[in-house]
Amino acid sequence: MADKKMSSSRRYHLKSLMLQIAQDRLKQEKLDLVTERDSYMDEHCPSLSLPYGVQELQDLCKKLHQTIDKIDEERYDLQSKLTKGTTEVEDLRIKVIELKGMKKPALKKVRMSADQMLQALLGSKHKVNLDLRANLKQVKKEVKQESADVGDWRQNIEDKKDRKKMFEGAEA
Repeated sequence: MADKKMSSSRRYHLKSLMLQIAQDRLKQEKLDLVTERDSYMDEHCPSLSLPYGVQELQDLCKKLHQTIDKIDEERYDLQSKLTKGTTEVEDLRIKVIELKGMKKPALKKVRMSADQMLQALLGSKHKVNLDLRANLKQVKKEVKQESADVGDWRQNIEDKKDRKKMFEGAEA
């Protein structure tokens, strides 16, 4: 039975029943809110009885001012709690982001000459012409002589005799 599909008429009927129940609940919630508001107003705001004398009017004004002050204090306390809660939530959100780590976007490779880089860094007002090749030293490569004399070992020995005499003179 679990693999049997529900017919469309049955599904439509159940859907309409669910919507009707939800609509009834919404109406009931609205009525509850109205009765709750009325009971709150009766509890916290008694009916107004206008006094006939000046003294009674002054007493009524003092009483109203005291209730206004009390309500302002409550409002201030609630507002401070709210701001404290929002800052705490924001701090926690920042900590979560720090713990997760932010994904860095992939950078694109850009071919740029040194002149273009400096112009991008310094701005278009500064005209920079950087020719790095002009600053390089000119180095002449020595061409090694590969002569046929390398094979003549007698010549090499005679050249080294002078050196041997230098070292022998230093030892003495």
